[in-house]
Amino acid sequence: MRLARIGTAGQEIPVVGDSAGRWFDVRPIVADIDAAAIAGRLERISAALAAGELTEVPAPQRFGPALADIGKVVCIGLNYSDHAAETGAKPPSEPIVFLKTPDTVIGPDDQVLVPRKSSKTDYEIELAIVIGSEARYLDSPEDAPAVIAGYAISNDVSEREFQSERGGQWDKGKNCETFNPFGPWVLTADEVPDPQALGLRTWVNGELRQDGNTANMIFGVNHLVWYVSQFMVLRAGDIVNTGTPAGVAMGTNDFAFLQEGDVMELEIDGLGRQRQELGQA
Repeated sequence: MRLARIGTAGQEIPVVGDSAGRWFDVRPIVADIDAAAIAGRLERISAALAAGELTEVPAPQRFGPALADIGKVVCIGLNYSDHAAETGAKPPSEPIVFLKTPDTVIGPDDQVLVPRKSSKTDYEIELAIVIGSEARYLDSPEDAPAVIAGYAISNDVSEREFQSERGGQWDKGKNCETFNPFGPWVLTADEVPDPQALGLRTWVNGELRQDGNTANMIFGVNHLVWYVSQFMVLRAGDIVNTGTPAGVAMGTNDFAFLQEGDVMELEIDGLGRQRQELGQA
């Protein structure tokens, strides 16, 4: 089941998509695709869709962020073996955890802004885990699937000079406005039989830059949710960005950093496609 929010920015309505590519209004059941919806109304939405109780809507002209009122965005750094290798970094012995603020999240096709004085804005396609119920001190990674509602695409846009060359923590290079396009939809976990077997691809101006697979994660989805739950409470409406594969501009001299006018396109198997044009902040 695909859950999405469509319409003009700030006026999105919640919808559900079927296997035929049609979209249906779910406002009779939920006010929005938010924590309350994914924590307690997924079965009702699924039943209504199967029973033909929902009104079909026209094909979306714009997808908004696939989840409203995100609690927190937890991010994992250097989590692909090929990405660690291309940056010359030693693979971490434990997950590298940092946070992005929820107000960095935009729609999957909204404009991304290059920060003022930026020279090293970069792209990072990532599998995002959508948390559906509380994860607090999980006993083991095997407990993680029970708290995962679904998956989506995140573009963890980063400014590498701000991140790595200006001192302090990574936050300065990760929390610039518009730095987390998210969506176009959340695919419920029951339709992702193996989150460790998904292809991820990024193009910049039509050139394939990233062509990876979640099989190359150093720490898998279940391990990450278990691990993060030992340090902070994950709640419904939180998302976890799980890291990016090789091919980012920071990792090679072959690819230029992003600049105004560039176009990013990203896709993950089964999770749809994003497209962002870059403007200037």
